[in-house]
Amino acid sequence: METSRFGAYTRRLGSALSLLAPLGILVATSPSTAAAPTGPDVSSWQHGDGRLIDWFSVKRAGHNFAMVKATEGLNYINPYFVPDSLLMRAAGLARGTYHYARPNLPPEPQAALYAAVVLGQNGPLDLPPVLDLENSGGLNPAGLIDWTHRYLNTVQALTGRVPIVYTYPNFWRTAMADTTEFTRYPLWIADYRGNAQPEVPGGWNTWTFWQTTDSGSIPGIAGRTDLNVYSGAQGDLARYANMVGLTGSG
Repeated sequence: METSRFGAYTRRLGSALSLLAPLGILVATSPSTAAAPTGPDVSSWQHGDGRLIDWFSVKRAGHNFAMVKATEGLNYINPYFVPDSLLMRAAGLARGTYHYARPNLPPEPQAALYAAVVLGQNGPLDLPPVLDLENSGGLNPAGLIDWTHRYLNTVQALTGRVPIVYTYPNFWRTAMADTTEFTRYPLWIADYRGNAQPEVPGGWNTWTFWQTTDSGSIPGIAGRTDLNVYSGAQGDLARYANMVGLTGSG
């Protein structure tokens, strides 16, 4: 498991800014031509030996967005969150951020930690906040459902955007008793079985993001990474990520 390294912020931020300085830009302007927007999701695991991700290579490989882990539980902040956020924005990738839920701990302070760390969720290139729910924390379904409502309500109040729920079909069917209480939230589903479409639990009538594999390979990212596709369920990705009006976006 990753551990908190608050002091790493300064070192990682300095490295990212040194890469940005000679570029003289904050947003790349080359629009993607991919029919179905795709992108990785990353955490500290994709930073072996402390190396930074080359987000410009990720963009040149045809990807349109990326999800980056921000926080976990009550005290973990991804030490690479700041440089990843800066560099993926510089490369012109829409940025999603997620909190890994620890339901054995109270939800409201977890939501507050996440909201304080993510550098805003309403600017250009920002996708809505994401709750990564794949651990019950020992709660029974009724308790976990209540925990999830409380977390999502708090994050929406703090960020002003309707959150996305990330989960697995089997986890939702069992730990969440396949509840249909969350269909107002967009679904990011992880299903690696190679089907033409993922399994959609919980009464959702569609998926918004689909994590198709946890062992993909992308130029610019060392080692294996998760790969995702956007369905268009929330409309054009540019609008969903507040990209409309940016030079080169439409």
